[in-house]
Amino acid sequence: MCARVNPELSGDGWSKGPGGVPVWGKFGAAGLFLVAGDEVLLQHRATWTNNGGTWGIPGGARDKPESPEQAALRETEEETGISPADVEVLDAVVTAGPFSEGWTYTTVLARTVSGQRLATTANEESAELRWVPFGQVEELELLKPFREALPGLLGRWEELTS
Repeated sequence: MCARVNPELSGDGWSKGPGGVPVWGKFGAAGLFLVAGDEVLLQHRATWTNNGGTWGIPGGARDKPESPEQAALRETEEETGISPADVEVLDAVVTAGPFSEGWTYTTVLARTVSGQRLATTANEESAELRWVPFGQVEELELLKPFREALPGLLGRWEELTS
């Protein structure tokens, strides 16, 4: 587990999205689109979490001093047990926002250093972690913002890796 910052700098908490809808992360949020070969690591969100029961990428609130890349790597390590040392970051794309108070969700595109699937250990925020072939991702019940961002993410992935 990663050490967390003091409470004043912690991003844990709600901000305002469009129409006042709450979004998680006082300073924004970030997630990791982690690829091994032609598969992406997805998280089946625990039912008690915000938008529980849907599939998305590991991620969460940014702490005040963190970059989106740092937040995505920290959250992924917390939620999957994958070490940042095993991940090569290629790009970061704002996939939601900016909303009021400057809130954004940044998706960090990365691959495993080995090019192979990495072992995962789910924490309490996950019902399941699964490596899913690109062509099967849309068959799952996806978190709505992730579903909306997916075509652009796959397109950007293709640009980065061709």
